[in-house]
Amino acid sequence: MVQSLKASVNCDMGEGFSLYSMADDAALMKTIHLANIACGFHASDFSIMDRTVLLAKENGVCVGAHPSLPDRQGFGRREMVMKPDELESCLVYQVGALRGFLSKHGVKLNHIKPHGAVYGQTARSLPLARAAVGVCKIFSTPEENIAFIGLPGTAHQEAAKELEVKFIPEWFADLDYSQEGKLIITQVHTQVTHETVRSRVNTLLKHRKITTVDGSHLPFGDDVDEVSICCHSDTPGAVEVAKLVKIVVDEHNLAAGFR
Repeated sequence: MVQSLKASVNCDMGEGFSLYSMADDAALMKTIHLANIACGFHASDFSIMDRTVLLAKENGVCVGAHPSLPDRQGFGRREMVMKPDELESCLVYQVGALRGFLSKHGVKLNHIKPHGAVYGQTARSLPLARAAVGVCKIFSTPEENIAFIGLPGTAHQEAAKELEVKFIPEWFADLDYSQEGKLIITQVHTQVTHETVRSRVNTLLKHRKITTVDGSHLPFGDDVDEVSICCHSDTPGAVEVAKLVKIVVDEHNLAAGFR
């Protein structure tokens, strides 16, 4: 019998700049459990971070930091060579900025999830993963055990286990996976149909299977008991996609007896 996965929905938020908006954060915040808030290096600024933290608080959504490589022009989706200690400082700088706004609004930091290219780089490289995951320990306190959201079966999970950091496995409803099960990170996200999203989510939650680009299925992993499903705010029709995923997730959690 396949063991049920406890599921949540997360979304990358606050990814505008100045007067420019990337997505309908107010609507998206009503459809998710976890918000990954941009920290200024790929998107966002001090005013947007402030407003997005408050928006999450008003909607009872847990807040995480979404730090990036310093690449605004490429929206953080272009790889950059960085040594582990340099990457650690890069992430600490950004999480520290967000932490200030969390303190202002009396909100706890729940997790850290790297953005874009650095997410992929840290998934492949254990030294880089140790640097990223280690930032969770830097910001953790006796009252706040900061989790790391990442790809299961990669250096993300290995580093989290090694450093004794809570690991939240992530799966993407609106991105494709290769035939080998690798996440395909694109600079621009394309539209996905609701039928495709529903099928992918149900296959993951009911059978622990990842749907690949060729329609085949690969195991999600037997060594995890939860999953956070990401819906990107810049995917076309993001609000409706997130609503659909939340409905499927809530139905699944209720049927499985999760609270």
